[in-house]
Amino acid sequence: MLLCLGGACSALHVLATLLMVGYKSQVFSYPQDHLALDLALLLLMGTLEAPRVYLGTRGNLTEAEGPLAASLVLTGASALLSVYFLRWQTLVLWADLVLSATLLAIHSLEAILQVVAIAAFLG
Repeated sequence: MLLCLGGACSALHVLATLLMVGYKSQVFSYPQDHLALDLALLLLMGTLEAPRVYLGTRGNLTEAEGPLAASLVLTGASALLSVYFLRWQTLVLWADLVLSATLLAIHSLEAILQVVAIAAFLG
């Protein structure tokens, strides 16, 4: 259930961040090279979510360690991208902080539960 919530929250995060990047590029002086980097990382984050949720769900339903471990790796990559949008993007608004911190908390819970599930499937 947490994977579905994480997928929905991540989709909301990508959409809201895309809208905020558009807002920031219109209102503030947003350097074009930084804009391209932020949009590329946002696209990468959105692209990682579908296989992450699919592999996590598949690994849970089949009680297989392989897909769950792959989902754990993708969760780690997505969490790093969440940290980027939380701390290191060019302009960080208050809404960016709230959305990214929420997404990072959900990814952290997912990672903990994935490790517990992998340990249970191995034992």
